[in-house]
Parts: sequence; structure tokens; C-alpha cells
Amino acid sequence: MINVIIADDVKILREGLKAVLSQEESIKVIAEASNGKEAFEMSVRYKPDVVLMDMRMPEYDGSYGTREIKQKLNGVKVLVLTTFDDKETVNKAMSSGADGYILKEMDNEQIINSIKAVAGGINVFCDNIFRSIKKETSVPQDSRSFDLTEREKDFLRLICDGCDNKEIASKLFLAEGTVRNGISKLLEKLNLKDRTQLAVFAIKNNII
Repeated sequence: MINVIIADDVKILREGLKAVLSQEESIKVIAEASNGKEAFEMSVRYKPDVVLMDMRMPEYDGSYGTREIKQKLNGVKVLVLTTFDDKETVNKAMSSGADGYILKEMDNEQIINSIKAVAGGINVFCDNIFRSIKKETSVPQDSRSFDLTEREKDFLRLICDGCDNKEIASKLFLAEGTVRNGISKLLEKLNLKDRTQLAVFAIKNNII
């Protein structure tokens, strides 16, 4: 069972989303929040698997809630679900540590699948966000300047495709431990913290 907290300042949207998710047997909405501070406090109390986080909320926005959750609660994933895909909002979410970023315009099945993916450790970004992240980079960099091997590039491409370690291992005919160690070394090599940052790095530098 995937336990979810919905954070959105519009009550009718929370209720509508809760109704949608209640139809999925593997997902349970355990709490609701109306801003980022409440989302963090609810997360401390209920220890959800995933927090669905709107970005623009009064008093304490989604970036505040995301940052507090990711810095202080191990294992809680934050999936941004918002109507905004402008550069400023995307940057705030990414710098706060969001595990994924999707838009409310997506259909119900896509939202449900995104929750499942993030809960399973896969970073999820909709196409709009990929394009928005690419626009941030004024001067494209060649991946060769980072001395990446072909295997490391393969890791990056598959991470951006949403593959977990087991799926990457299967696609590249490697042991799962080899993939895990390889990604750890890649994080160290690029001075990055997690798979989300790897995905952003790959997009910004035109590796995918």
C-alpha cells in the first residue's frame, strides 16, 4: 500500500484528487494539507510514502514543504503536482529536492502511475518540465567535457527514462549491484546528490 498526503490550498481539488486515488487499491490518502508547513507537519505525524505537493500555496509554499520534508524525513518522496511549468517554479521545486514534477493537466491514470513510480524510487518528470529545464541552459555543454564513459551515459539515459536499478541492469545485461555501484560512482564523479539531480544534469547537458 502506498500512503499518500495531498498538499493543495484548494479544498475542492484535494477532494477531487482524493476521490480519484481512492479508486486505486494500492494507494491510500492518509491526510490532507493546505500549505507547505502543514504538509511537513502531516508528514512528520503520518510518515507517508509520497506527498503530492502543489507549488503555489499561501504562507508556506510547496518549495518550503518539499525542502523541509527532504531534509528532515528519510524515505518520504515528494511528487510536485501543479499547474505551473515556468522556469522559476520548476527551479524552486528542483532545488528543494522534489522527486518528480508533473502537471495537473495529466489524466488520472498518468497521475496514479507517477505516484507508483516515485514511491518505487523512480524520478518522474513530464515532457513540459524536460523542455523547461532545457531552456535554463544558455550554453549547452558537451558531455565529453565531463569524461563520461559510454556506460555512464547509458545510466543517465535510462534514469531519465524512469528506470530503476533492476530495470537498468536488465536492459544493459549487468548485475544489479554493478548498476548500483556505477550510479554511486557517477554521483560522486559529478558531485551530485541523487537520481533527480542526475536526470536534470543529463537534460541540461543534452545527454538524452
